[in-house]
Amino acid sequence: MERTLSIVKPDGVKKSLIGEVVRRFERNGLKVVGMKMIHMDKKEAEGFYAVHRGKPFFESLTDFMSSGPCVVMVLEGENAIQKTRELMGATDPAQAKEGTLRRQFATNVERNVVHGSDGPDTAAFEISYFFNALEIFEY
Repeated sequence: MERTLSIVKPDGVKKSLIGEVVRRFERNGLKVVGMKMIHMDKKEAEGFYAVHRGKPFFESLTDFMSSGPCVVMVLEGENAIQKTRELMGATDPAQAKEGTLRRQFATNVERNVVHGSDGPDTAAFEISYFFNALEIFEY
């Protein structure tokens, strides 16, 4: 079993999409083993997206991610990272496949409703950024 991190971003929370995002993941064989609502401040958003520091979109991304509450969750399942990314769709909603979360609900590349880890190393970092061992469950 593999674990990954997903975030319902501030735009997804404002659009009342938390349940829809979780439902899509669960219906596709992913199990939520950790979940909480948070509101990152700018410094926390910068730490989370540190890999993008220096890129042109870094400031607007961290401003957006600290603009309101979001829901962070740990998902578990077979090929969880790949499956989550397929369900989310391409970062640019205009290029995302029909039926994906981003194609259906995103506004643009930045306000694209949901985040998901892009690989095992990233998932390990991202999960540990928001969760400690006592907040992740086996069932």
